[in-house]
Amino acid sequence: MNRAEHERRIKQDLIERHGKDLGTFYAWLRVVNIRGTQAYREGDTAYIREVALALDNVHSRRVG
Repeated sequence: MNRAEHERRIKQDLIERHGKDLGTFYAWLRVVNIRGTQAYREGDTAYIREVALALDNVHSRRVG
């Protein structure tokens, strides 16, 4: 099984367990976490800032 297929299966499982919106969000967090760890190791703080801003934007839209 290749990596993309593996990630698709994990995403589908998350959607089945948590519903479309929350499952998709959890899958996105998983990918961002993997990429964020790579960026952190490479010293790419711009990526981490962009992710933090995106999460803040999502939170602001959901909360009010």
